[in-house]
Amino acid sequence: MMFLRQASANLIKRFRISPQIFAATPLHRSSPILLPNAGQCRFSSELGSGGYFSDSFRWIFLFGPAAVILGVNVSPALAEEVSTPATTGSDGVDVEISGLHKIEDGSVVSNIHTSKWRVFTDSGRDLFLQGKLEEAEKLFLSALQEAKEGFGDRDPHVASAYNNLAELYRVKKAFDKAEPMYLEAIIILEESFGQEDVRVAAALHNLGQFYLMQRKLEQARGVYEIKRRVLGEAHPDYADTMYHLGTVLSLQGKYKDSEALIRDSIRILEDGGQGESMICTKRMRQLAQIYITTDRIEEAESVLRKILHIMELATGWNSLETVIAAERLALTLQSLGNLKEAQELLKRCLDARRALLPENHIQIAANLLHLARVKMLDSSKLNKSNVAELYMAKDLLSKSISVARGNLVLSVRQKGNKQSYGESVTTVRSRQSALIILLQSLDALSLLEMKRLELEDSKDPYNSEAESALRGCISAYKEFVNEKSLSDAPGVKAEYLLCLKHLVDLLSDNKTTSEDRSSNAALQELKDEIKRVEVELSKKGGRRS
Repeated sequence: MMFLRQASANLIKRFRISPQIFAATPLHRSSPILLPNAGQCRFSSELGSGGYFSDSFRWIFLFGPAAVILGVNVSPALAEEVSTPATTGSDGVDVEISGLHKIEDGSVVSNIHTSKWRVFTDSGRDLFLQGKLEEAEKLFLSALQEAKEGFGDRDPHVASAYNNLAELYRVKKAFDKAEPMYLEAIIILEESFGQEDVRVAAALHNLGQFYLMQRKLEQARGVYEIKRRVLGEAHPDYADTMYHLGTVLSLQGKYKDSEALIRDSIRILEDGGQGESMICTKRMRQLAQIYITTDRIEEAESVLRKILHIMELATGWNSLETVIAAERLALTLQSLGNLKEAQELLKRCLDARRALLPENHIQIAANLLHLARVKMLDSSKLNKSNVAELYMAKDLLSKSISVARGNLVLSVRQKGNKQSYGESVTTVRSRQSALIILLQSLDALSLLEMKRLELEDSKDPYNSEAESALRGCISAYKEFVNEKSLSDAPGVKAEYLLCLKHLVDLLSDNKTTSEDRSSNAALQELKDEIKRVEVELSKKGGRRS
């Protein structure tokens, strides 16, 4: 492994770029640059919430003598076999060489090593996809050795073997082993084809995604900048690189530069007639998120309306993609105070989800929670005569609580004793979402009870139902927190912290006179728990409510 680290040192230096490169200046398109095999390589893997980052990947075919490398995302990215057909002579007659075959670059390789390389690669890939990582690692190591013996140490087939091992080590979270493998694959491809070759850009894409997944943003940024230069603006995947680079900058908090890159990526797609494609709408969502983060809500609303219009025309309301687009717009309208339209959209989303999903689906629980919150926010219009709106919201919250709890119980029961890499990212995130929705629904229920007490002019200023909801929130957290995927999630802890603080506020209120409810010991215990959770969140970089 030492030789890999030494050979990679110079390559790593190239990824250290000057911040001045990303000055917030308009991006201009130069004259088209025709690249060899332009259009044959696709580096397409979208990032963003609910997007391709967690679920999708596409194959990258490296034509000619290079192996096939998979453009990586969170999903495994394995190299395919390289075919080595019999070559054809200048007179058009197939040339047979006893015991040997020529490949496209004219080199001669042994059939024995080539066959073994293929068998080890295919078998290793099958085991990898089954989650049998230890067995797959042995086969990939054997494939690497056969590639070296059959093709030579610096052949592109060896680069693809390194890529497979890098992917396996990434999944095993052996990042210190994976990184030098990615880097060595890039070095070999650069030696074979030059630094400006599109196949090198494919390998850079893999490395960039590897860094991005670990939030090594400066390294990812450097890799994507090199890839952008290698491709040139004439390449069809230039827009993809702009988007990925913009995503990195957004994660770094450099929103102005990120916005410029993502907007340019969208413009390139629109100029190429792909303005209504799924890829383009995903990038529009990222742009809208930047606007929301930078408190430009009206601009976000405009982009989200455009996305919804595209989705309605493309798939109609029989698609969850359209429902999710409408929900995003509704929540943005809610933040702008346009509660009527927000409520109408959320009702339509709920009807569509009930037609498309089982009644106990976690998305329905989230939809019920959003709709209840909008009704509660509209409380400024409520009075004693129409307090029934609050009871409707309470019914929505009760259903949300029931669905979320049911999902949690079922998910934890089904988890069993699976190894961490045997459980999908989607399943883990669904479990986390279910607990967050449960905690938020209980917290919202406590706020609703306090509002109801206010409207009904109750003579008892203390609301036991509000306290009960908050204590239910804390109990729910403790019930499921032993599940590691939940206890380690900053989002879950943040919601628990909010419930704790609301309960302390309620018990500390001057109107709460019962010694049992407001004893100093009980309050101090809650305050100590708040401090403990805040410390844990600060260590994990989570938000503190």
